[in-house]
Amino acid sequence: MNFNFYLVKSFRILLFPFALIYWMIITVRNWMYNKGYYRSAVFNMPVICVGNISAGGTGKSPMVEYLLRLLTPSFKVATVSRGYKRKTKGYVLAGNQTTALEIGDEPMQFHLKFPHVPVAVGEERIVAIPQLLHDKPDTQVIVLDDAFQHRRVKAGFNILLTECSNLYTRDWYLPTGDLRDNKSSAARAQVIIVTKCPPEMSAEERAKMLAELKPLAGQAVYFSTISYGKPYHIENRTETELSAGSEVLLVCGIANPKPLKQYIEKHTATYQERIYGDHHIFTIDDLKEIKDRFTKLENKQKIILTTEKDAVRLVKFEKELETIPLYVLPIEHKILFNETEKFNQQVKDFITNFNK
Repeated sequence: MNFNFYLVKSFRILLFPFALIYWMIITVRNWMYNKGYYRSAVFNMPVICVGNISAGGTGKSPMVEYLLRLLTPSFKVATVSRGYKRKTKGYVLAGNQTTALEIGDEPMQFHLKFPHVPVAVGEERIVAIPQLLHDKPDTQVIVLDDAFQHRRVKAGFNILLTECSNLYTRDWYLPTGDLRDNKSSAARAQVIIVTKCPPEMSAEERAKMLAELKPLAGQAVYFSTISYGKPYHIENRTETELSAGSEVLLVCGIANPKPLKQYIEKHTATYQERIYGDHHIFTIDDLKEIKDRFTKLENKQKIILTTEKDAVRLVKFEKELETIPLYVLPIEHKILFNETEKFNQQVKDFITNFNK
C-alpha cells in the first residue's frame, strides 16, 4: 500500500510541467473574469454557493444538507448541482420517479432526504437556474452545490471548504496536486470552513491554521468536524449500533474514505473493505462480489456498511437488498468552538438582508 502511494506521488511529480500549464490557464481565465472581459450572471435573489478549490472530498454534500436543514423551516429553498456521472444531459428537475442515473448520486441524496426541496441538475448553472425558477417560481433561496470555480454565475454568498489535513494553502495544481482553481480565488469567499477537523482540536491548532489561511478583513473562518449518526438499514430503515465486538465490510466509492475508515476502526473489532472509485456505478456483479466477501467474514456480529452517497446507487437492487444486512452511515457537519449559532446567523442574515 505504501509502495503504491509513493508510486502515485512520484508519478504526479513527473507531471509538474502539465500542472504549470493548468495553472497558467486558470490564472488567465480568472484574470479575464476579474477584469470584466468574461461576465458573470447575477440573479436578483439570494444564491449561496458551496464549493472548494481542490478536487476531492472536502464535505460539500454534507454542507449542502446542513444548509437545507437550517433554511427550509424559514425559506423556500432549492438546490442546483451539475449531476456528475449521470446518464442524462441538460436541465433535469427531480421528481417522484427520478433515479440517481438521471440526476447523479449527490443530488439524488438531497432529493431523498429533503423530498419537499426542489433539486435540479444542469451542466450550465446559468441555464439551469432560470429553468428552475420557471418550474418553481416561489423559490426564495438557491443553494449551488460545487460551483465555486464555475464563475458564469456570481453567488452572493460563497462558502469555501478546505480539508483540515490538506489545506489549499499547502497544495499544488492538478495533476501534480489537487488544486483546480487559484489559491487567490479564496478571496471571493465570504466564509471559509476548515472541514474534517479532529473533534478535540485545540485553540492553539485553530490559531495556527488561521495564521496560515490569512483571512481577509470581514472574511469569516469556521472549523467543523464530522458527526456520524446511527447506521440504518438501506431498505427498512431500522437502526443498529456499531460495537467493539462487531466486524464490518465497508463498501464505498467516495473521494476520501480515510476519515470513515478511522471511525470504523475506532468503533469496531475489525473491518474489511471494498473500495471503488468516486461516484462508482454499482453493477449486479459488484453486488455478488460484496455478498461473497461478506459471507466469508467469520464474525457472527457482522454487517455491511456504506455511505449515504453510495446508498443511492445501490437502492436499485431493491429485492436483493431486503435480506442483506447493508447499513448506511449518515454524516453531518458539526461546527466547533461554540460557533454554530454564529455561522447559522451569518447565513440567515445574508438572506434576510438581501433585498434591504
